[in-house]
Amino acid sequence: MNLVIVESPAKAKTIEKYLGKDYKVLASFGHVRDLPSKNGSVDPENNFAMSWNVDTQSKKRIKDIEVALGNADKLILATDPDREGEAISWHLLEVLSKKKAFKGKPVERVVFNAITKKSVTEAIANPRQLDQELVDAYLARRALDYLVGFTLSPVLWRKLPGARSAGRVQSVALKLITERETEIEQFDAREYWSVEGLMSASTGNFPARLVTLNGDKLDKFSLNNEELATKAKAAVDAASLSITNVEARPLTRNPSAPFMTSTLQQEASRKLGFSATQTMQTAQRLYEGVDIGGETTGLITYMRTDGISMIGEAISDCRATIKNEYGEDYLPGQHRVYKTKAKNAQEAHEAIRPTGFDRTPDSLNLSGDMKKLYELIWKRAMASQMASAKLERTTVTIEDNAKTVGLRATGQVVRFDGFLKLYEETQAKKDESDEKDNDLPAVESGQSVKQSDVKADQHFTQPPPRYSEASLVKRMEELGIGRPSTYASILKVLQDRGYVELDKRRFTPSDKGRLLTAFLENFFTKYVQYNYTADMEEQLDKVSAGELDWLTLLNDFWNEFSATVDGTKELRVTHVLDALNIALKSIVFPEKEDGTPARKCPKCEDGELSLKLGKFGAFVGCSNYPECKMTRPFGSDAPDSTAEDKILGQHPETEKDIVLKTGRFGPYVEMETEKKPKRTSLPKTWPYDEMDLEKGLKLINLPRKIGSHPEDGNQIITALGRFGPYIKHNTTYVSLKETDEMFTLGMNEAVSRIADKRANPGRGRGGKVLKELGNYPETETPISIMEGKYGAYVKYEKVNATIPKGQDPQEVTVEMAVQYITEKEAKSPKKKPAKKKAPAKKKPAAKKKPAAKKKPAAKKPAAKKTAVKKPAAKKAAPKA
Repeated sequence: MNLVIVESPAKAKTIEKYLGKDYKVLASFGHVRDLPSKNGSVDPENNFAMSWNVDTQSKKRIKDIEVALGNADKLILATDPDREGEAISWHLLEVLSKKKAFKGKPVERVVFNAITKKSVTEAIANPRQLDQELVDAYLARRALDYLVGFTLSPVLWRKLPGARSAGRVQSVALKLITERETEIEQFDAREYWSVEGLMSASTGNFPARLVTLNGDKLDKFSLNNEELATKAKAAVDAASLSITNVEARPLTRNPSAPFMTSTLQQEASRKLGFSATQTMQTAQRLYEGVDIGGETTGLITYMRTDGISMIGEAISDCRATIKNEYGEDYLPGQHRVYKTKAKNAQEAHEAIRPTGFDRTPDSLNLSGDMKKLYELIWKRAMASQMASAKLERTTVTIEDNAKTVGLRATGQVVRFDGFLKLYEETQAKKDESDEKDNDLPAVESGQSVKQSDVKADQHFTQPPPRYSEASLVKRMEELGIGRPSTYASILKVLQDRGYVELDKRRFTPSDKGRLLTAFLENFFTKYVQYNYTADMEEQLDKVSAGELDWLTLLNDFWNEFSATVDGTKELRVTHVLDALNIALKSIVFPEKEDGTPARKCPKCEDGELSLKLGKFGAFVGCSNYPECKMTRPFGSDAPDSTAEDKILGQHPETEKDIVLKTGRFGPYVEMETEKKPKRTSLPKTWPYDEMDLEKGLKLINLPRKIGSHPEDGNQIITALGRFGPYIKHNTTYVSLKETDEMFTLGMNEAVSRIADKRANPGRGRGGKVLKELGNYPETETPISIMEGKYGAYVKYEKVNATIPKGQDPQEVTVEMAVQYITEKEAKSPKKKPAKKKAPAKKKPAAKKKPAAKKKPAAKKPAAKKTAVKKPAAKKAAPKA
């Protein structure tokens, strides 16, 4: 019997069916060990030795593999065909070697690009050894990311309160987003005009745009005010026009290459509205396959790649399908060959393509995201081998006899659609001033035309758009920052840590994100430069190609980086604030219209405004604190608290003023009461400038009583909390999506939502039921897969069991869920005795004398526990 190791259990079942009774296939559930999140996991003083940790779940997996290996003749490592897959195999090999589990048994490494019977069996027949150069590249990347994170983060905690962490690539991605936001804020719009009219010829009508005036060619800003535009319009209206030239030029458009990871993420975002994470999760499910004729078959090749080529067999399959589906006219004489522009395409993978082109999207029983993404991949790969599109672009020039005015019309005709019959890549939006292709009638040179409906239209230049996930990935790819497998996780980390916000599918940096970027640019300049980060990626690629030793790379990096970090030890927070005041001057202290100094405090005569760092982040305060307590939020769009408080009106019942104010944590409304002022913050969705008495009354009157709950008679209220609006009944809280719901929600809807929350408590963490699996075999209690803040998990009664990394929640079965639940429950009893031990013995002693004797007695057991844990940690480090 041969033992095969793959990453996911879904894959294991499929591959075991392919290979037959002589093979047993087990899953590692991703990485079996990782670097612990603590200092010392990478030791630069000891040749960058790494202390790896195996968690509880992985220990069980390793034990199962070890037992199975005892009855096997050979171990075959069949993890994913990329750097991470190679690393998983290496980790497993290292752990089993230390356990002396092999006993002379051979070990083979196989890779397959698709989960089909043919691909798997061919891979098994052609094994290789572990690629140590790929492993070295993994180790170098892992050590680099660890050293940057665990060395830089403590500096941030001391010098920049509120910042959680910084990363080697994530900080550069954040810099891109913040720089784009600064561009937008500093953008100075320019006015320009265009003149366009409808031309009437004997054969039909068509629009044309003014391009020359008085013999001069007009550029975008030639007509930069209404006066010039009006004169130009009058000249066109008065002219006697005729067609002076008709030029038709043939054009050929070639198809784009098949998808690689980054282009798939970009196009799925533009065409389908998918996030990068959503795209990769859906692609993973397509890769692992669906049931076709009673057999699970992978539908696409591996989805983490920066290769754009297809193997000969796939090209032949594609061309045959093109001929069958669309005819020989759509099949070029020679197949197309695509080559990646990347200097060292990761592991030289194939492009992302269907495993069988005859599996058309309509022939498969797919639905939802899987259907949409498969159709996109299938069409793009098919189109890449189809005939070019033949077009004809026609340009018509219209002038008067004196050449006073000249207009131009353009049109494009598709003579043969070619690959456009199936697929056309999404193009970027055109500028308003760009000429548009129109349907043109058949016209000839010398033909007279009559103008009508001539218009002069005003335009303004637009700032560059904020980055979407697609455009950010494209920009990072252009700069050589990151790699295909890292983009989705980088974007997710930036959001999870509150450095950016995603609004209408566009990234906006938060105040915290802008502060972090400014800090890094001032004190760690080199490490957030685009060319430095791109160069580091190239060096890592050289390691994977065997052209650079990974320890040399780490040593060179660490010597310089550690010296930079050491240079910040004497840095005081005041020095940091001085640097940030200068770096963020245009944002925090914009120039005032009256010409007074931007940093002069408006509430005292000699105070100067400066950034301040508090427990909850940055704010602007006066240098004369505590005598002057002027504060306002950080950020150029924050309302200025230096202005006088605004009285919105009086409360109709108390006749007290409702005042709009701005404090350190943002704007709020306030009303004096007998005890203390009543205050309510403004919801994020309510603009400061649009506040009036009606809105102020709504906020001051919170919490709002909806009524008594029909079951117990206790009040149901709506209120505004730290995380937004919510409903409350007893101890049950339900978040509201819209602010206005606080004031409009009725009793029936409130009771329904409370009942739904109690029936699905997991939703309180922002989650929802992703899948109902069925009932637990013994108790008949339902098992559900829930969406949680940190990923999907299995819920059974009061047990919340984590789903291993790399496992698609949609592919989890009842059997797998039971296994997760059992493992989770197995951990619980170990904790219970520890809780009972200390209180049982110490409570009687505590009653005899005051609190002074209680504390020493309680501390001793805690000290013993710490002493017991330390030796275990020390043992683990030398082994690694």
